[in-house]
Amino acid sequence: MAQLRDFRTVDGERILAEVAETNNLTSTTLAHVKAFLSGVFRFAKRRGVLNSENPMREVVLPKGNAAGDTYAYSLEEITQMLNVLPEPAATVVAAAAFTGVRRGELRGFLWQNYDGEQIFVSQSYWRSHVDEPKTKKSRAPVPVIAHLAERINLHRKLSGNPVAGLMFVSPFGKPMNLDALVRASIRPVLVKASLTWHGWHAFRRGLASNLNRLGIDDSIIQAILRHSDVALTQRCYIKTVRSDAMAGDGRFGAFLEICT
Repeated sequence: MAQLRDFRTVDGERILAEVAETNNLTSTTLAHVKAFLSGVFRFAKRRGVLNSENPMREVVLPKGNAAGDTYAYSLEEITQMLNVLPEPAATVVAAAAFTGVRRGELRGFLWQNYDGEQIFVSQSYWRSHVDEPKTKKSRAPVPVIAHLAERINLHRKLSGNPVAGLMFVSPFGKPMNLDALVRASIRPVLVKASLTWHGWHAFRRGLASNLNRLGIDDSIIQAILRHSDVALTQRCYIKTVRSDAMAGDGRFGAFLEICT
């Protein structure tokens, strides 16, 4: 392994090629490995350990395995969940479904960043560690539709009408543990209702897909999800369906009415 100061782009490509050759990884996972290594060098530059350009920037990813199908919740599934889930799980799910934020950002929602019409995303939690959002583009407000605003306002009332602090907290005053919430309050209820849990990120994909089905321009969906590149939104987050199936589904008309 080359010393940090001597690390070159060719070293990064060699490492990724070795990882791809010895592990059964998808192209998406390899991109995450590259992003992690790039973050290491950004930190090294900030600490003064590295004075050159980030050597991972120009690294070309090796070919990985094709990613399996990812899931996007439909509006019907979201509505069914909200009809059976207890509080505060229902409000947390609604926030995930109708803002499309990442799970770490959801855990970092602050009351002082909510004005009734939008929530400013200023932080993200990974376990107990707080950090800034993923990218500069991510540090931005997300719109709050009327249906979600009603739920958040009820949640605020049930929480004692706080004006500041975390919106979703654990019994110990820490950021809510979303995995624990799933185990205790979400998955058991969904199983009884014959509904399937596909994870938190499926809400982010679901929002993109549902808005796309409504005919919302991809650039607007990109802005709502706070992606730096509209191509990422189109490639990874919008799950298309047959147009004839869409035409016969009046639920999306109801969703459009909620959004407007």
